[in-house]
Amino acid sequence: MGFILGSFARFLIWFLQSIPLLLAARVGRFAGWLAWLLDRRHRAAALDNLRLAFGSELNESSIQSIGSEHFKRLGESYASAIKTASMSDAELRPHLEFINYPETLPPSKGISVYAVGHFGNFEIIARMQAWAENRRLVTTYRALRSQVLDGLLQELRRKSGILYFERTRDAASLRSTLHRGDILFGILSDQHAGKRGLWIPFFGRHCSTTAAPAIYALRFRAKLFVGTCYRTRLAHWRLEFSEPIATHRPDGRARSAEEIMTEVNQRLEQSVRKDPANWFWVHRRWKAPSTFQLQSAELDPASGKNHQAK
Repeated sequence: MGFILGSFARFLIWFLQSIPLLLAARVGRFAGWLAWLLDRRHRAAALDNLRLAFGSELNESSIQSIGSEHFKRLGESYASAIKTASMSDAELRPHLEFINYPETLPPSKGISVYAVGHFGNFEIIARMQAWAENRRLVTTYRALRSQVLDGLLQELRRKSGILYFERTRDAASLRSTLHRGDILFGILSDQHAGKRGLWIPFFGRHCSTTAAPAIYALRFRAKLFVGTCYRTRLAHWRLEFSEPIATHRPDGRARSAEEIMTEVNQRLEQSVRKDPANWFWVHRRWKAPSTFQLQSAELDPASGKNHQAK
């Protein structure tokens, strides 16, 4: 089975990389449309999430329309990511624009931390390495269950020049690299963070949120930004970065990770609202709190809300 899956994946990569980018993006949109029709489980997850986020603001017809376009965007993003991995920096540059990017670069031996989300063709953020002015891009990832697919994915990613560290086994190597400085450190920050994630709001609903961007920004006295990849038109993207998020109060005292990540979630929500179909709705973002989260945040087990907020 692994051989068959690997062979099909290699053929798909070869095919998409052998055709023009715009055609690859159109092929991806068609595949996304088919997935919307056939993939009931992920369609249901996306629609449930859209209702949780926008149910009081949008009618069902609008939610269905966003969901359909979202699946087409997913297909376009995946196909485009495979194609752009084979393109040179010069070939790719006409398809990109940057907002507030050079301003986020750290001083010599410094670090900038970017809390990024699954927006558009988010893999293309790795291609910033070509315009990083001698800084090194670093990020973490979670290995796929399939070793064959994980190996192919990392092979595609290595071409970008960015350093990838697996979250569960490369922590020591990551810390050593960060201590060297001259680093742009991107952390995916918009998915369910497990049983020990911070229990803070997103779209007005509490959910498990990673504390990693806040922790690393505090530990390395780094500036913290939120980064978003917007699709501007077919196979064209805008990489936009926020103003820095304060990690310390005016008197110099550190803000808590909860405070910092609550502001990160607010910025991510703003990015979603700019273009709802652009975000990764097929992931179950809102889940029930764990026992640890109930206890640490003094939550009501029935509602998942903080007792003090009542």
